[in-house]
This record gives sequence, structure tokens and C-alpha cells, in this order.
Amino acid sequence: MAAIRILTGSVYGGALQTAKAIKETLEPEGHQVAVLETPNLEDITSNDDALLVCTSTTGQGELPPNLLPFYIDLKDQLPQQPGRPFGIIVLGDSSYGDTFCGAGDLMEEALYETCARKVGDTLKIDALETLDPEVEALEWAKHWASGL
Repeated sequence: MAAIRILTGSVYGGALQTAKAIKETLEPEGHQVAVLETPNLEDITSNDDALLVCTSTTGQGELPPNLLPFYIDLKDQLPQQPGRPFGIIVLGDSSYGDTFCGAGDLMEEALYETCARKVGDTLKIDALETLDPEVEALEWAKHWASGL
């Protein structure tokens, strides 16, 4: 089983609630899961745990304020993470068009720049279609964790 760090970006709590539901689902299966509400670079440079980004998208495809400092530091310092597995769950609103789930794209690009290795496809959850993002995310997370 894997050690997983969930990096959350949440404004109104949807992504955080989703991350906590994933933790509650994966831990009984033997995974060690930490939900990080205000992640910083030391959270990823002091270990080799798998990373799961669970974030909402704000404004025009931007990261929530609690995840933005991590993203900026990641882009500025580019701590190399060769082969480190990561996955992306992103919540958004498709009525925003081209910027739909843009926060996930930003995090994916930044993690690729550190040589991290993406596991599975990004899960994009549309607020116009899904009222309970955690329900949709649970099956995806189980499948994702099995691929670590």
C-alpha cells in the first residue's frame, strides 16, 4: 500500500471535503493518507510519498489562495521529483469555457517540470453536473491508488 499526500486547494470547502472523503476511503484499504490544507514545499521535499492534488478552480482558471503559495514556490524552485507519482482531481465550472478546471492544468504542468510522473488521467468534476464531488472522486481515487 502507498503513502499519499493530498495537496488541497479550496475556497468554499468542496475540494477539502473531497480530499477528506478520499482519505476515509483509502485508509481502510491500507494506504497512509495525509490531507494538507496549506501545503508547502517541505511537504514534498522531505519524503517520497505519492501526491494527489485535489483543488477547485477560481476566477479565470486560477488556483485557490491556500494552494497558490505552494504553486509559486514549486515553479520558482523546481525541486526535482524524478518519477514521483502524482494525480490530479480538479473541481470547476464548465460555464467558464477555456479556463474550466484550469487550476488542475497549472498544477500538472508544474509537477511535470519537477520530473514527477503522472498516474492516470486527470479527474475533472463539473459543478454544473455534479453536486457532490466527493462521490465522483471516490471511485476514481481507488482506481488511481491501485496504480501506484
